Amino acid sequence: MRFVVKSRWILPSLVGAFGSLLISTNTALAGTLQDWQFDANQNRLTLVTDEAVQPRAQLIANPTRLVIDLPGVQLGRSTLRRSVGGAVREVRFGQFDAQTTRVVIELNPGYVLNPEEILIRGQTPSQWTVQLPTPDYDPDLAQAPTPAPEPDPTTPQPAPPEQAPPESSGLAEIVDVQEIANGFFIRTRGGMPEDVDLDRNRDRDELELDMENTRVPERLDEQTVEVGRNGVEEIEIEQRRRDRARFTFELEDEDTNWIASVAPNGITLVQSRLRGDRVVMSRDPLPMPPVSQNPTPPAQPPTTPSQPPVQPPRDERTQIQSIALSPDGDRLLIRTSQPFEYRTERDRGSDNINIIIPSAELAQQIPNPDLSSNSPLRRVRLRQENGSVVIQVEPSSGVRVGEVNEVTRQVLAVELQRPRTPAPAPTRPAPNVGDLPNLNNSRLTVTIDPGHGGRDPGAVGIGGMEEEDIVLDVSLQVAQLLEQQGVQVVMTRQSDTEVDLEPRVQIAERANANIFVSIHANALSMSRPDVNGIETFYASAEGARLGRVIHDNMVPVSGMRDRGLKSARFYVIRNTSMPAVLLELGFVTGAEDAPRLADPQWRSQMSAAIARGILQYLQQNY
Repeated sequence: MRFVVKSRWILPSLVGAFGSLLISTNTALAGTLQDWQFDANQNRLTLVTDEAVQPRAQLIANPTRLVIDLPGVQLGRSTLRRSVGGAVREVRFGQFDAQTTRVVIELNPGYVLNPEEILIRGQTPSQWTVQLPTPDYDPDLAQAPTPAPEPDPTTPQPAPPEQAPPESSGLAEIVDVQEIANGFFIRTRGGMPEDVDLDRNRDRDELELDMENTRVPERLDEQTVEVGRNGVEEIEIEQRRRDRARFTFELEDEDTNWIASVAPNGITLVQSRLRGDRVVMSRDPLPMPPVSQNPTPPAQPPTTPSQPPVQPPRDERTQIQSIALSPDGDRLLIRTSQPFEYRTERDRGSDNINIIIPSAELAQQIPNPDLSSNSPLRRVRLRQENGSVVIQVEPSSGVRVGEVNEVTRQVLAVELQRPRTPAPAPTRPAPNVGDLPNLNNSRLTVTIDPGHGGRDPGAVGIGGMEEEDIVLDVSLQVAQLLEQQGVQVVMTRQSDTEVDLEPRVQIAERANANIFVSIHANALSMSRPDVNGIETFYASAEGARLGRVIHDNMVPVSGMRDRGLKSARFYVIRNTSMPAVLLELGFVTGAEDAPRLADPQWRSQMSAAIARGILQYLQQNY
């Protein structure tokens, strides 16, 4: 049977216990894409966001593409591609506009879908599955010429080249950010940035690069780019006011100093052994860094078995520079000399996986991964094959090779899921109330916000554990400890009741609270028990200082992995006027975290740690 459609809209549905929620009221909030998986065996895509979202989907023909828009969701990077194989050519993500992430599932030529059998279902307001039927193959369509796709309704397209600002404006315009040796190059055009300044936060783990006379284009404004290299975890970009731009670098090493060299064509930011951060101005253009002007190389046209692949010039080929296990042994990291494309093939007769990188070669004397007797991998084989590099990964017994993800444009991570024995819950007693600072200052007010509640149980994890119950218990204990130490506490909820996001903010504002602390528990899909740990989120500089104090108190007591202090745009911390943080106490879906979260004694310990962090911050600042 042949299904041919020009464009067909598909209506998603919210199912299960959440069917009665009105999620459309939250779609204007700025969320982020937290996790995604495409199961090639089941033809199923799973999307997880940190805010409620209502997807919009349409089916487009020739070639067949299912286009899914996620309004109010930020991708955090320009594009993301995953080659699949079989009927599905690839899954790709892009920031379609400033407020929409676009997902495209593209089939290979000749394959079509019955739109009546595509199911897009919401398990929760922030977790959706896209179930595809088995594609049908039409040889006539496979031979038909493919028209040029219309750019707007099909794939996520890069923003059109923006015109340089008029000469009369004199503003420098940010073009892009590129990795270079030991740092970054921020390319500009138009005028020259002025009054450039480098500033550290109190904890020295963030570096702010402020530039006057500088404009950030809309496609980059309020973007967060995960890096994980050159001593930087991520970069936040924002337009502070009409002619002032700020880049915030979250640093891996607090002791490293940086030098910014400013010139008419851009700014280089590199690590320095000199004492202190500094800015150097020059009127001579900087040499362009040796990276591609087109960060993502164009896809090579497919070849048939009778046509040998065309070999690109040697200096255009991707070089595989290193392959190594991450320090925790949970990922195999593949680093390359430049951005690249790849595809994966799984061996149905074993747990092995092949990663094929076309137009690539192995670096000379590339070291093999250090595989000890208890390594999660039995063997990693490298071979050069028809102009491509093939990396065969053979897991050890009991280890499953999971998703293959792009960490950066030049780093690929192969997730390794080892069988884990849940760590026992901590047995040390909860800290005594006498150990907590006593403020005796009734003028100080703290708003405690237990997440979710009522019809919204939040995340549901191992053993049916519900987030709302865990965070309410911890929040009530934190409130009691603070009140015993002389602090006024205002709760956004004190029972299993439902409270929307805006009323939570207004409760804190009406109370004129000094600080706002929202308490949550994290989750991914039940298929990811390997993801565990504590995270603390902030949306302002003062929120970051508050978060650092609380986070540093929580981690040693928790016995959990430290996932760090991070910037985010959660509604309740973005719209409160006082310093605000959102605490994620661990993953209810995590094999390590779930037993702790379920343990009342552990929750009492965490409550005391959170209260201690709040009291220490109040002592330091009021």
